[in-house]
Amino acid sequence: MGERVRRSARSAVGSRRALYVEILIDAPLETVWELTQTPEQHVRWDARFTAIVPTALRDDGAQEFRYELDLGIHTIRGTGVSLGERRGRDGERTSALVFDTADALSPIGAGRGYWRYIPTARGVRFLTGYDYAPGWGPVGRMLDPVVTRPFIWWLTARSFDRLRIWAEDGVPPEKTAWWRSLLPGSHPRARASRCLSRPSHAGRDSVMRDAPASLAELRP
Repeated sequence: MGERVRRSARSAVGSRRALYVEILIDAPLETVWELTQTPEQHVRWDARFTAIVPTALRDDGAQEFRYELDLGIHTIRGTGVSLGERRGRDGERTSALVFDTADALSPIGAGRGYWRYIPTARGVRFLTGYDYAPGWGPVGRMLDPVVTRPFIWWLTARSFDRLRIWAEDGVPPEKTAWWRSLLPGSHPRARASRCLSRPSHAGRDSVMRDAPASLAELRP
């Protein structure tokens, strides 16, 4: 019964409004790539994770991993597979991801998404598109469009700006934690409002259609 429910959740991914976050980072592509593709660096700026631990490398280069989000009173755990590619046109790079969790307390169930790294004359357009099946059963499905999904977009966007500040100015993400913005002084402040919430060339319904081909081929 449990596995049937999880299969149903996976098939539901894409039926809601996919999340989209984009930011322009005035830094070398290699810098952005390193800070996002290295697990130890990734968890420093991305507030959606407190640990990412590689577990196995597949023959095609895809990396299996487990992730954690420590909430203090509970740690959400899950697994995922990612595949980064450097062979895009005009120097563009991509990274595809699928993930899942059996944690009944996680507001997010199975999902999939991607990162794109697009070099421009003004810096790197770093963007993501992803979708997921809500957790928490019927209550989660009701809360997702009005509470969970907007919060996760904000958390992702604020994390992207922490990455931007780190890559551009060398300010470690630990100095742009949310609680530091409450302190007086000249602490750098990460803001979700610096990010785009939908592609500039099309509507939100195109978010997952713009995923790299590698995402369709990636299996949990």
